[in-house]
Amino acid sequence: MSQAMFAAADLGIADFLAEGPKNAHQLALASGCAPHSLQRLLRALASIEFFIERDDGSFELTPTGAMLRRDAPNSMHSYAVWWGRYRWPVWGNLLDSVKTGQVAGTLTGSPVGMKHLHEDAEAAKVFHQAMADLTRVVARGVVRAYDFSGIKRIVDVGGGYGELLATILAAYPALRGVLFDLPHATEGARGHLEQAGVIDRCDIVAGDFFESVPSEGDAYLLKTVIHDWDDEHGCLILRNCRTAAGHGARLLLVEQIMPERLEPSVQHQRVAVRDLNMLVMLGGRERTAREFASIIEATGFRLTKTVTAALDFSVIEAVVA
Repeated sequence: MSQAMFAAADLGIADFLAEGPKNAHQLALASGCAPHSLQRLLRALASIEFFIERDDGSFELTPTGAMLRRDAPNSMHSYAVWWGRYRWPVWGNLLDSVKTGQVAGTLTGSPVGMKHLHEDAEAAKVFHQAMADLTRVVARGVVRAYDFSGIKRIVDVGGGYGELLATILAAYPALRGVLFDLPHATEGARGHLEQAGVIDRCDIVAGDFFESVPSEGDAYLLKTVIHDWDDEHGCLILRNCRTAAGHGARLLLVEQIMPERLEPSVQHQRVAVRDLNMLVMLGGRERTAREFASIIEATGFRLTKTVTAALDFSVIEAVVA
């Protein structure tokens, strides 16, 4: 079904249905597909409530299916394309990653992690928009759960297009921000921050967090950054944040925390899949609360609290030790 969602997203089916129901023949003409095969795809996606097959044979968009529209407020179009086109092939090598402990791309000669984004502008655009789409769902929950008052300058480390930072700045008009990421992210971030109406309070800085991060921040925000990396690289990022941080500065990690023990449940299944994804894709890992505490305290910070946010995400707060 992941591939079915990708196919529908890439063909723009949800966009074609935005104006109202259409039959498979009409959609096939619009998308350049064979009508009989497209109808089979639409029926498959109707079984998971992306579309409704009507009595007259036409198909209608559901609220879930509308998330595949490019212009939807809660669009997941880029996320579906990212997984279907760029990440799907790597999962076929999970067995090799389990045997060797290495990222699948290392074993197959495919691009490892996100390094190829430097050279593939289209992939970079899809990736950063996908991360912005996913972050949009979480960002409101983070702002509701965590009190950012008292912070004057927040540095979003590895912040992509700045979706989370923009949401925080919109909620706290006195706050200023710094968006810090590699050039393939910052090049597209300006338009995103302008559209959010916060560009006048946000500096955009390109750089590599393995080398250094901007200094003089009251808080260093990292959303789903540390889980991309093993302990060695994760600690290097945090040490660079510690070096840049002033007295009393906060470290804010927005991550999904792995339970100490996995049990049969839908929630724990999601955690397990995320962890395997880190294994096969990036060489990172999902961490338990104790594992987060260990790397935080090993890098010059002191853990202060953890606040539950939204969609299994938490804000892990630490201060300069």
